[in-house]
Amino acid sequence: MEAGTVVNLSVVRKAPFGYFLSDGEKDVLLHETEASSEVSLDQELEVFLYQDHEGRLSATSIIPNVQVGKYDWVEVVGVKKNLGVFVDIGLKKDILVSMDDLPELDHLWPNVGDRLYCTLKLDNKERLFGKLGTEDVMRDLSIPAERNQFNKNITGTVYRLLLAGSFIITAEGYMGFIHESERVSEPRLGQQIEGRIIDVKEDGSVNVSLFPRSYEQMDIDAEKVYNYVVGRGGSMPYSDKSLPEEIKQRFDMSKGAFKRALGKLMKDGKITQREGWTHIKEK
Repeated sequence: MEAGTVVNLSVVRKAPFGYFLSDGEKDVLLHETEASSEVSLDQELEVFLYQDHEGRLSATSIIPNVQVGKYDWVEVVGVKKNLGVFVDIGLKKDILVSMDDLPELDHLWPNVGDRLYCTLKLDNKERLFGKLGTEDVMRDLSIPAERNQFNKNITGTVYRLLLAGSFIITAEGYMGFIHESERVSEPRLGQQIEGRIIDVKEDGSVNVSLFPRSYEQMDIDAEKVYNYVVGRGGSMPYSDKSLPEEIKQRFDMSKGAFKRALGKLMKDGKITQREGWTHIKEK
């Protein structure tokens, strides 16, 4: 009998705190809190084997989708910087994904609520751990994207990190890659991201950008500039004549993006410019 697997065992005796099950050679405890229904002697039960909090092989009537050799999406429910992250596979005991299987930089580890595609494995001490899906496993999970998916918005989950970029699998099942030049910052392993498809490759995988489209970015920049003017009481000492360095320092955007934002605000009748200053336009 091995932790992480499903077996059929016979009920051989009652204990004050549960039942002992046997395969004829070895007994394991099914605690009464782990039994899904009433149990009787000589009954055969299908159970999942795991280690309890004291490391003893135990049984539960809960059959998780994640088993040794079987994968599923699991939610991260805890993070321990000196150990790894804990995931919920449906048992009362959470499963550890070791720090050895996580990014070297812990700020790229999954947060609570992130999702990982996992199976279970045993270490050399027969302890049960979570194991991340490999590239081949994720490829088997995926489907190819059609060419007409170009420029479509997508959501996806990050499953692998490299220096050159991040690999995701989208909600539709497409395998995607986010080059480092197509993001502001590196997403976490297990993080759900929103982006858009910028290329569909021959094998059906997609390249993804996390940057908004130019007109969407213009709206974002315009709102940022407008809120700044409002926050200063309706006037600011910046205009389309301001130096690029001043704009970069104050708004973290290029001179071109700043001018486009001002142009949109003026077109919308929200601001006016006079003598190097920008003012909220009076209604």
